[in-house]
Amino acid sequence: MKQTVLKHAALAAGVAASTLCGVNASGQSADALLDKLVDKGILTTKEANELREEADAGFRKAYQVKSGMPDWVTSVKLNGDFRGRFDTLYSENDAWDQRNRWRYRLRAGVVATMLDNFEVGLRLTSAEAVGTFGGDPISGNATMQNNGSKKFVFLDLAYGKWTFINNKQMTGAATFGKMENPFVLSDLIFDADYTPEGGGVNLVYNLNDVHALKANGGAFLLDELAADQQDPFMYGGQVRWDAKWSQRISSSVGAAFLSIQNDENLTSANVPNINGGNTRNAATAPAVNFNPVIVDAGVTYTFDSFPIYSGPFPVRVFGDYINNVAAEERNLGFQGGITLGKSGKRGTWDLTYRYKYLGGDIWYEEMVDSDFGAFSEGVAPNSGFAAGSYVPGTNLRGHYVRAAYSPADALTLAITYYRAQNINETPNGSNSDMSRIQVDAIWKF
Repeated sequence: MKQTVLKHAALAAGVAASTLCGVNASGQSADALLDKLVDKGILTTKEANELREEADAGFRKAYQVKSGMPDWVTSVKLNGDFRGRFDTLYSENDAWDQRNRWRYRLRAGVVATMLDNFEVGLRLTSAEAVGTFGGDPISGNATMQNNGSKKFVFLDLAYGKWTFINNKQMTGAATFGKMENPFVLSDLIFDADYTPEGGGVNLVYNLNDVHALKANGGAFLLDELAADQQDPFMYGGQVRWDAKWSQRISSSVGAAFLSIQNDENLTSANVPNINGGNTRNAATAPAVNFNPVIVDAGVTYTFDSFPIYSGPFPVRVFGDYINNVAAEERNLGFQGGITLGKSGKRGTWDLTYRYKYLGGDIWYEEMVDSDFGAFSEGVAPNSGFAAGSYVPGTNLRGHYVRAAYSPADALTLAITYYRAQNINETPNGSNSDMSRIQVDAIWKF
């Protein structure tokens, strides 16, 4: 009798916690309670699993009644982050005047999870407007200016996802819409804020507890032309091998091939001209094709502890190499670096150094990191930039240093330093060295 009462009490606690605290927190608290009852011998593992199933069913019923959601929606989750930033750019070239900006980025999204492994998500973001194109495709920053003018909000994610394989050995998911980038590539190829539009596929095959093979693919529309059938688009594929050799050592190796088709229609009039560096023709379209081969590798060693760091301390060494086989010159790119630690949890921090080299035509300039740039004293032919501009994109080499500390799980403080110069100086250019410092406070929810 006593055991029956305890079982029902455990079930009631699980359902009550689910109703009061939400899906994720309640699931964790109910599971912890059931695990404790198993440890004390009050419940068997089988009985605990049965109670978990009953609690899940009870929560779904209560959730559907309270939210008004249909019975195939199992959860709705809010997420996002806010970043406040001080951003300064300065150069030793007297033709450049130091620029200081206070900026912020706000992202807020919702993800609905459904039965049969379906998911629908959307996310809104702040961003600067770019002419008639909408928001900046590779930045969510908004600058504090214009007497407190109201700022723009744009659709950053809008997608549907189906996880068509989901078991211990293999997972597979297909996504359509405006999505997080399915490729695992550095900002030599894609800015972290770039959210492509089209379709993507991600596959993971676990060979065993040590080795996992991954395959990522995608096809994305870059523009739609009303009077032309030759819409520019991108497609590509990537394979990766992740290994965890021991509790201390792990590694990752990847290879990818990307291709842009109909790039002659990627003119400054058709798509936002945010970055520079590519060779451009008289029509302001890229003068070369883009078919880069990308390889990357990284090794992580995790120490048991480290001074003034909470938890195991990872040290990662990594590198990338890019060759645009469609171009005859200015077609190589690479980076190498090291990261000590990993911020994001209370009492953790990280320190990263990278050296970056981006040949002018390694990849389409409008997708790479928008924060890494140099001073362009002259005007690159058909670039669309005025003389004396700060120009991020390609045709750059230099240094990246970042330090971050998380005093709380929700907050990370960071400072980033960039120093870059043009590889091939623009006409009449003398000293293109540019330094940039960004000081960030990032809250996540």
